[in-house]
Amino acid sequence: MNEKTQKMVYSALYLAIALALPFITGQIPEIGAMLSPMHIPVLLCGFVCGWQWGMAVGLIAPLLRSALFGMPTLYPTAIAMTFELAAYGALAGILYRLLPKKTLYVYVTLILAMIGGRIVWGAARYALAGLSGSEFPISAFFAGAVLNAIPGIILHIVLIPVLVLVLEKAKLTLN
Repeated sequence: MNEKTQKMVYSALYLAIALALPFITGQIPEIGAMLSPMHIPVLLCGFVCGWQWGMAVGLIAPLLRSALFGMPTLYPTAIAMTFELAAYGALAGILYRLLPKKTLYVYVTLILAMIGGRIVWGAARYALAGLSGSEFPISAFFAGAVLNAIPGIILHIVLIPVLVLVLEKAKLTLN
């Protein structure tokens, strides 16, 4: 199997995981919102398959999950998440490719991708609020992007670098 085909197959698997993983926390939506389970496979896809595939999975996953299962709600949540997750996947892929392949830089890549994705999410929520005639104050951004997300941030910082390093060791990264 050539590399492009491998990336397509891996990306399809990450998309499937992004659709399925939220079912683990689905019975308690507040927990799911805090842990951000859909973010994990999108970030991994960016690391493993590259920015284009990570961005594609990030663009598709929230909208497809909303269409198939009704969660997240399409407006404004899934639409804002689409921009956020696309940024996560793209930034993880770009930074992972550009920075040295050392453990420290896996963490740096992850943290920068998470910051960038959250900024994009805030900009998307702000734009969507403006379109609907409502407001999205900076306090709502900090609550949604930082305070309420602390459990997910911790989970991602603990879990994703370990998975990336294991995948590197197994020679399963294509980026």
